[in-house]
Amino acid sequence: MGTGMAGMIIMGMGMIEDFMLRALLGGLGVAGVAGPLGCFVIWRRMVYFGAALAHSALLGVALGLALGLPADLGIAALCLLMALGFLALDRSRLVASDTLLGILAHASLALGLLALALMEGLRVDLMSYLFGDILALSRTDVWIIYGLMAAVLGVLLVFWRPLLSATIDEDLARVEGLATDRLKLIFTLLMALVIAIGMKVVGILMVISLLIIPAATARWLASSPERMALLAALCGALSVILGLLGSHIWDLPTGAAIVAAATGLFLLSLLAGSRSGRIE
Repeated sequence: MGTGMAGMIIMGMGMIEDFMLRALLGGLGVAGVAGPLGCFVIWRRMVYFGAALAHSALLGVALGLALGLPADLGIAALCLLMALGFLALDRSRLVASDTLLGILAHASLALGLLALALMEGLRVDLMSYLFGDILALSRTDVWIIYGLMAAVLGVLLVFWRPLLSATIDEDLARVEGLATDRLKLIFTLLMALVIAIGMKVVGILMVISLLIIPAATARWLASSPERMALLAALCGALSVILGLLGSHIWDLPTGAAIVAAATGLFLLSLLAGSRSGRIE
């Protein structure tokens, strides 16, 4: 019976179309890193910052196309510049952080739309950028995703303890000798990179969901930060699998199906948390 089941699984894998397999691998690669990083986003209350970075992506598309570079490279560069710009402006204390984020988010989105509209003779599939096009991932895209995600995960593992200490109590971490400003910069750059890559999966408008929903789901099921990070990665991976499956069966938009699956898992975690007494 065990041999027969294994054979069915192998046959089933062989029947998967290449584009579906690439979508699955790419989605799992992003989810595996977005989940743990999303835990810090929730702990540090930086959800709005992530949304601001995501909104800047359209301007990154225009930048890449104007310079004759791949749009993905333009998105990554613009997200990194936005992250650095926000840190510099936030340090000046001239404008409140939430106000500054709102200005940067909507100004960059508007400028991106205007820049693309002014590029005569250029046709851009805005829907794929806004809502993602995971089914169009190429082999090169998958390799790039895994290369960048491996780098992000490696940096996150190296700085896990210092980042956790600075997140729990930044003043105490500074007293203990940790370079909190450098840690904030490292985290911000990691977040910008993951958002830039994650847009291929669910698009500009929903990419932040890959960071916050799996992490929020894991929050009610984990007993330690490390377990929460691991569960967040698993919840993200399961959301990708369920979203792709639902998209294939019911012919749904894949990015939206992934986010809907993640939301469903979150609601189940709330139910489990309320029954176990973790949610008051």
